[in-house]
Formats: sequence, C-alpha cells, structure tokens
Amino acid sequence: MANKIVNTVTCYLIRGDEFLLLYRNKKKNDFNHGKYIGVGSHIEKGETPEMAIDREVKEETNFDIVSKELRALIIFYFDEFIEHMYLYTSKEFKGEMKECNEGTLEWVDYHNFSKIPMWEGDKYFIKPLLNNEPYFEMSFLYEKDKLIEVKRLK
Repeated sequence: MANKIVNTVTCYLIRGDEFLLLYRNKKKNDFNHGKYIGVGSHIEKGETPEMAIDREVKEETNFDIVSKELRALIIFYFDEFIEHMYLYTSKEFKGEMKECNEGTLEWVDYHNFSKIPMWEGDKYFIKPLLNNEPYFEMSFLYEKDKLIEVKRLK
C-alpha cells in the first residue's frame, strides 16, 4: 500500500533575532502537540503553495504577509504518511497579532531553539535559514517521533 502524500506550507515570520513560532497546546489529537512549529498547515484544493501560506498566516496570526521568500522544500517520511513542506520566511508583514485556536503564538529568539521542544529535524533546516542560504531541499526519515536519517538533497 502506498503512503499518503500530504502537501503543506510553513512560514517563519522573522523580527530581528526572533521567529514567530506556534506552540501546539490547544487541539486534541494534534500530531504536533507539545512542540513549537512555524505557522502554516495543509494546502487546500485549488491553492498554490503561495496562496496557501498567505491564507494560513492570516488565519493563524492575523498578519498579512507583505513579502515572502520560498526558502526550501522539506520532505518528511513518517510511518503513516509522507509530507512535502514548502518552507517560507518573511521579514515584512503587517497587522495586529491575534490569539490562535491551535496553540500559543510566541516570538522566540533563535538562540533559544535548542531549549524548546520541537521536531528534531527542524533544527537541521533552521540552520541554513539563519545562514541565509539560497533555496535548498532536505529529507527527514522518522520512526514515530525519533529522527532516523537526514539528507541534504539540494
């Protein structure tokens, strides 16, 4: 039986040395429960990744993205599914942040990333983002919550 492929988008909103992260602590049966992740979710039918990230950022934060950059394609291999995540960053956004029903939004200094609960693989792709590397691709193989393999594809 073939694995289900899920297409998602994530955006790291950046303000100086801080990234806006969503601490997933409000939904029951949340795959990301107890972890800090970037803002985003699934690409809906008829949407491009760019359309989806604009919608997701607005829904989850109330910010409007003024400009964004596609930084990476990240492929996650989990037991139940494969996720293709289009990863964006934005330093230009406007509006007043609102409370999110999926978790707690927090500005986190990137120097503190090693101290917060997040997917182990996320720490690998955040480094090239911080180093302003051009577009890249990576894959991560997980068995349950354990990271088994990391590959730099491009």
